[in-house]
Amino acid sequence: MHAIEPHFRWRDYYVASEDVRSPFYGRIYSEFEFTHAIYDHLIHPQWDEIESPTLFIKILMADYDEGYAIIELIGEWNDLLHNDIMYLKRNIIDELIHERINKFILIGENVLNFHYSDDSYYEEWFEDVEDGWIAFINFREHVIQDFEAANIDYYVISGGRLNDVSWRTYSPQNFYEKVSSMVTLRLGM
Repeated sequence: MHAIEPHFRWRDYYVASEDVRSPFYGRIYSEFEFTHAIYDHLIHPQWDEIESPTLFIKILMADYDEGYAIIELIGEWNDLLHNDIMYLKRNIIDELIHERINKFILIGENVLNFHYSDDSYYEEWFEDVEDGWIAFINFREHVIQDFEAANIDYYVISGGRLNDVSWRTYSPQNFYEKVSSMVTLRLGM
């Protein structure tokens, strides 16, 4: 897992550690020292911690004018043991909502498992975005099934065409527009 680096080709568009409105503003990264691990697997030092021992993220883009954020995830999403949704919601999402972000794209191809607890933070997040939305992109099929079994899919848009997007081939704005059009079709807006 130490070789899985967060997507870096969008750094010309946005760098969270250089954004004064980002929860990670001022963070300094090492290219050589591995300080975080998921269980006994070291992860690349460019991933950001959210206080969870098993779930790490990277804010790839935050566009305050358009009101969207693109976040890549890695690890195990474990609400049951670690309450990961609480850390994600309180430490990252709430900060972005405060900056008027109301459309969230979470990329989950590196999320290995999901363990459910309850849906209260998902419901709160859903209510907080008001006329926005939350889209889960490229999550593994068994993780999507676990979200559906826990009824998390009531609060987020996932699966179908959203689970097969070659997002790295787009610029952040074009990727957002693609996802937004799919979400609009799905919601019948």
